Amino acid sequence: QVQVVESGGGLVQPGGSLRLSCRISTAIFSIWTVGWYRQAPGKRRELVAHIGPKNRTEYADSVQGRFTISRDNTKNTANLQMNSLKPEDTALYYCNTVPFGPDWGQGTQVTVSA
Repeated sequence: QVQVVESGGGLVQPGGSLRLSCRISTAIFSIWTVGWYRQAPGKRRELVAHIGPKNRTEYADSVQGRFTISRDNTKNTANLQMNSLKPEDTALYYCNTVPFGPDWGQGTQVTVSA
């Protein structure tokens, strides 16, 4: 069973920044594509950014230019730097592989509000 632990969420004003981090306990982290997903109340979970084994990145249109995903294979971590945050970025953020596997963490709450 893979364990996923996300951290770094919080309450921030519009225009602010947050840095999320997740750690996935697996010996084969380096060969996985890893992504950050989010789910807002009443909405479906969506993939907002992912990074491949060779650090190729892709972003949802809604976060392009504001979010940056990165990874550190020596620590089994994937980070999401979020800048210029908007109220519509408010959601519970999760980390998982792409396509997602069965093991989800608790997520980390991001709330963007004045």
